[in-house]
Amino acid sequence: MDQAIRTLGPVDCAALRQKVLALGESTWTSDALRQVTFRNVHSQTQSLVLIFCDEKWPDVTVSFRSAWHYLGQLAAPVMDAIVRQHYPPGGRVLRAMMARLPAGAAIGRHIDDHPSFAASHRIHVPLLTNPLVSFIVGDGRIATEEGVAFELNNAMPHEVLNASDAPRIHFIFDYAPPAR
Repeated sequence: MDQAIRTLGPVDCAALRQKVLALGESTWTSDALRQVTFRNVHSQTQSLVLIFCDEKWPDVTVSFRSAWHYLGQLAAPVMDAIVRQHYPPGGRVLRAMMARLPAGAAIGRHIDDHPSFAASHRIHVPLLTNPLVSFIVGDGRIATEEGVAFELNNAMPHEVLNASDAPRIHFIFDYAPPAR
């Protein structure tokens, strides 16, 4: 992809959004996989990890994590609808998570450099955001809208700053088409 993002359009994520917004604070800190593994970038984020793959590319092992048990039934139809409309069928979801950036927190400028990212599409579905959240990809600020999915070119430098007094929450998943 040679652009910062590719807008995929509105997606029916109301039930997923409602469930995620109703979760207690302790749920957000129960799985620190991403914060520990990618501490230089994601130390200020909180994640609910549904699906995650190990680092053994290209023969990755994909596993369901704890958040799958209480969010998977609502997340799967969102992923299925996006894949069905925009990507070739028969691929594999390598990662799926809710990523929360608390008020006043930031994700430092970085690129996602694991080899799996070159073979997959990183899809974001904003569930909670506002105009005071700055999502910078390359040199441009990306306007995000709740319920409007987009594919991120995560090979470009990107960063997020939440200057608001509310958290920002995105549902993120990586889809690898069958040919890859």
